[in-house]
Amino acid sequence: MLPPDGRVILISGANRGIGRAVAEVLQAQGYSLSLGGRDLNSLKTMSADWEPSRLHIARYDAADWASHREWVDAAAARFGRIDGLVNNAGMHSAMTLRAPDEAALDAIWAANCKGPLNLIHCALPYLEACGAGRIVNVASLSGKRVRNDQVAYNMTKHAMIALNHAARRIAWDKGVRATALCPSFVRTDMTASSAALPPEAMTQPADLAALVATVLALPNNATVAELLVNCRLEDTL
Repeated sequence: MLPPDGRVILISGANRGIGRAVAEVLQAQGYSLSLGGRDLNSLKTMSADWEPSRLHIARYDAADWASHREWVDAAAARFGRIDGLVNNAGMHSAMTLRAPDEAALDAIWAANCKGPLNLIHCALPYLEACGAGRIVNVASLSGKRVRNDQVAYNMTKHAMIALNHAARRIAWDKGVRATALCPSFVRTDMTASSAALPPEAMTQPADLAALVATVLALPNNATVAELLVNCRLEDTL
């Protein structure tokens, strides 16, 4: 396992849900964190009691690529290194083939695909330089199979799986390892209105955070390409 030892992890969308749980676990384990999001006040509130020397907060807007570069470079300037990136920020869409909406499709593509792609691009030189860079892309089991008509969401999560494998290939020789985290129902704001399962039967964000922490700490010769996690029996697993 790779100990924190000053390691710096960037987390997008860390103010709630899975991202917040990941940030809380990593902070408790001694990592230095750079949290990116649009709601800076929310990020500041959730981290108010954290050690200031191990914390950096910056604006990240998936649709504004300039904010990606500014965040990554500011984090590197603050800590002198970047060791990991957790692409967590994303959105949901109920759009179907029977009612396509170009604006809705563009928005979810920007949040779930284009944003993570550019963040990886911006962070890659730093991840390569440390010799053991880590990328965790929060995808979904909807990126591995299709069980509903929400075509826009399913498309973007399938695309994130492809992005994850592209990241694994391009910098493998420099020690960068990428993992796609693929949960099903998780007890977050996104599933609050779902009637598929009671909230207590869903996977809990803290349990996914523990898995992310494990993946980040694994050595270069023990890497997980895709981590499929579910709370109910299904053929994919």
